[in-house]
Amino acid sequence: MSAGVARGTAATRLGRWWQDWRFHLCALLILLPVGAFPSFYHLARLDTGEAGLGARAPSAVEVGPFALKLVEFDAYAPIDAGIAGKRKVFRLAQCAGCDHRIRAVHVRIGKPRSLRAAGAMFSGSPARQSADLAVPESARPDDGLWLTVEEWDGSVHKAEIPLAEVSPATADWLRRIQEKRK
Repeated sequence: MSAGVARGTAATRLGRWWQDWRFHLCALLILLPVGAFPSFYHLARLDTGEAGLGARAPSAVEVGPFALKLVEFDAYAPIDAGIAGKRKVFRLAQCAGCDHRIRAVHVRIGKPRSLRAAGAMFSGSPARQSADLAVPESARPDDGLWLTVEEWDGSVHKAEIPLAEVSPATADWLRRIQEKRK
């Protein structure tokens, strides 16, 4: 007996090992999540806006009379969302005083044919909106990312920004897909 704790009566070698080391294994299981805290807090700071809008500095985009800031949420290639296809999250900040005039902001890869095909719609507070964009594998790396702003009076403004400027990881991913097809 050591320190007032009786040792178990396990008959097998594994049982004796478990009785000797279970405290240490439990302590390890408690300490392992501590390694995940930094990434958790970084994501939490991104969600609250303390760490900026996204993974990089935002790109300024003039869409009609509006000055918007657009950035990718993370600096990775699009993720596979199963049946929904490849997805990429973008963040947007509207200009100060624009929120009362803007009804909706949409984002799409390639020029939209109409307002009905404007792409993913941004949602959230005007200072920190998010859109989950479908990235088709048929897109080309030199395609532009189109922003469509719809005002409350019905007027629509469109602007293009190079995909490589907003999301270099997505442009590289599309370039690799094109090279595999050749």
